[in-house]
Amino acid sequence: MKGWKIALAAVAVLVAAGAALWHFRFDLIILAARAKQPKIEAYHPVTWAQGPSEAPTGERPPNVVFILADDLGYNDITLNGGGVANGAVPTPNIDSIAHDGVTFANGYAGNATCAPSRAAIMTGRYATRFGFEFTPTPVAFSRVVGGHAGDPLHPSRFNAAEVKNAPRDDSSEAVPSTEITIAEALKPRGYHTIHLGKWHLGGVKGSRPEDQGFDESLGFMAGASLFAPAGDPSVEESRQDFDPIDKFLWGALPYAVQYNGSKLFHPNAYMTDYLTDQAITAIDKNKNRPFFMYLAYNAVHTPLQAPKADYDALPRIKDHRLRVYGAMVRNLDRNIGRVLQTLKDKGLDKNTLVIFTSDNGGANYIGLPDINKPYRGWKATFFEGGIHVPFLLRWPGQLPAGGIYRSPVGHVDIFATAAGAAGAPVPKDRVIDGVDLVPFVKGQTTGDPHKAMYWRSGRYEVVLSGGWKLQVAQEPNRVWLYDLSADPTERHDLSKSNPEKVRELKATLAQLDSQMAKPSWPSLLSGAIYIDHPGGQPAKKDDEYIYWDN
Repeated sequence: MKGWKIALAAVAVLVAAGAALWHFRFDLIILAARAKQPKIEAYHPVTWAQGPSEAPTGERPPNVVFILADDLGYNDITLNGGGVANGAVPTPNIDSIAHDGVTFANGYAGNATCAPSRAAIMTGRYATRFGFEFTPTPVAFSRVVGGHAGDPLHPSRFNAAEVKNAPRDDSSEAVPSTEITIAEALKPRGYHTIHLGKWHLGGVKGSRPEDQGFDESLGFMAGASLFAPAGDPSVEESRQDFDPIDKFLWGALPYAVQYNGSKLFHPNAYMTDYLTDQAITAIDKNKNRPFFMYLAYNAVHTPLQAPKADYDALPRIKDHRLRVYGAMVRNLDRNIGRVLQTLKDKGLDKNTLVIFTSDNGGANYIGLPDINKPYRGWKATFFEGGIHVPFLLRWPGQLPAGGIYRSPVGHVDIFATAAGAAGAPVPKDRVIDGVDLVPFVKGQTTGDPHKAMYWRSGRYEVVLSGGWKLQVAQEPNRVWLYDLSADPTERHDLSKSNPEKVRELKATLAQLDSQMAKPSWPSLLSGAIYIDHPGGQPAKKDDEYIYWDN
């Protein structure tokens, strides 16, 4: 017995030593990341390009305002009777886009993580067609997160053998310049093109927004940003100590933006407020010419920071983390309302197509269980919680108010829909996976927009066809088959009882796989995502999970 006690004590010491070493290495990574940051200048105003002083006579193409939220869960808006904390955080402005336009009840993200999803949005193509399969991630970050012994059942792993094949700088992991973006498609029609907020599609010359069709770009190239300086007394914060990614973001992220490749500078307000202030100014400057605005908020992505005024407005939410998160949703909704009101005030409302969606589902790593309710899964899974997102279009006089369209549609459709509204041709020299949704909503085109919809991330892929959804994972080695028409929340796996449908959909997957490119850079990190509970909760042996690459 004494020997066993000594052995157990030795193991405990080794585990503690390993944890201490990991934290030491992580701190070094954060220090290195900070050291690499260029100097950030003090706030200075942006001078937006001035459009014509008078409105043109006759008809002009509609403006297109595309608003993208970041990691917004399906249950974060109150449109469908849900909302944060059982409806404690109303979202009347986001909901109004649906009330005045069309809800796509089965709207799907381009991918279950942000960057590949955004690549699909910007090009109208599955990002796997041009090798943008994995989210750009720094090698050092992957190395240290992959060494984090946080999950004893299914630990994260770092793929050291692939480091030699990865670019040294993740900002060069980008959408190829040969791809055509929405901005590039609309410019020949006389559109002034504007990007605000998050980009995450490449930060080197040739891949930045101003190189990919945007006349003006104000935001940040990386996948996240602080909303305010850490510790700002006007902001309430929540830190998830169980999540290594959260620790990295708090330590390494700057609070900064840049305009058309200028030097970084500090905003003068909470990031969501600041981006909205600038969007309002840009709308005013362009009120007399057609414009395309890509307003890519980083809300409600971590780190969790909310203005104290929004936090204080939610006293009935007792859980601190949930209250901070709810305050971020409240702030996002109010700012979207400011943009919509500006369109009305400038007389542009009736001639503007507004598109709203989220880049993927809500994330497990914030530790909140209901953000994707009623769906299972999270960001970084292809269960409905990871890819079934709010998807709303409003175009007064062109789309019916309060309409609901139920056939599956996706982020890939945004390109063709915007081009169709603008009267711009869709490229004919490549496969465009998306379609113009307006004729389908108006009944001018019948049938489903897509015979099949497809997702892939490394060793995990999915096809949705005819109401049936097949998920195929290599780790764990299994398949899931769901009849979404009868089981939209994926509770009843039919893979064993319907092997014929599995074979049929596997053949469809193989056919689609054959059209895709190899990843342009490797996945260096893989980690387990549990389907039915968020991060910060202990896992059980029989919990369903998938391994997500990168």
